[in-house]
Amino acid sequence: MAEETYESVICVKPEVHVYRIPPRATNRGYRAADWKLEEPAWSGRLRITAKGKVAFIKLEDKTSGELFAQAPVEQYPGSSVEAVTDSSRYFVVRIEDGNGRHAFIGLGFADRGDSFDFNVALQDHFKWVRQESELAKQEATQSAAPKLDLGFKEGQTIKINIGNIKKKEPQSPGSAKSRPVGGGLLPPPPGVKGGTFLPPPGVPKPVAPAQAPTAALLDFGDETPSTKPTADLWGDFTTAPSSSSKDTVHSGWVQF
Repeated sequence: MAEETYESVICVKPEVHVYRIPPRATNRGYRAADWKLEEPAWSGRLRITAKGKVAFIKLEDKTSGELFAQAPVEQYPGSSVEAVTDSSRYFVVRIEDGNGRHAFIGLGFADRGDSFDFNVALQDHFKWVRQESELAKQEATQSAAPKLDLGFKEGQTIKINIGNIKKKEPQSPGSAKSRPVGGGLLPPPPGVKGGTFLPPPGVPKPVAPAQAPTAALLDFGDETPSTKPTADLWGDFTTAPSSSSKDTVHSGWVQF
């Protein structure tokens, strides 16, 4: 799998010490006081890497990075890494050479905080491994269980009751409200008669213009006036005067 080929670094410590340890005398555990702590067999850098579910404790040279020893850890706490009984800075690690041979060495940290980080890194990795195993078991159980068929069968229906919804009561034909007739036009406001508006109080009413006589407007056929024309004051000038009427004309001028 892809996750098994990918190797991640989970902890790095720049300085660790390796000690030769005597065989275990009793089953009560190892004691760091029995080691020659002033004379470490090797000193260098420590890296913890994770590849899949397995963690690897790698001891490398500080300068070149050459691998000195490696300890695969498949369970923690376990036989691969064991804490001593008299100190929190020292551990016993089971290293392997890849050919089936193994040995136990003492591993010590100069700083107590480094030993704490070393312990926590291993704990966190195997905590994640346990969670992954539990999730895989749950998925296997769910896949093996029969699946529920929640689909509708042919011809199957359901009924849904929705509360708090008021039904509309049917209206009788007589109860319907009448709408204004005439294309939605509203009636004129009060005080308007015959299509005209009444003036407000205090304003004189407008006087209607005088209308021409109906007889004059309707009498198109007879051009002769109904009344006789009055005497023409200038009638004496329309006809040529005769010689016998000079006095009359002159008297007419005087009278005028």
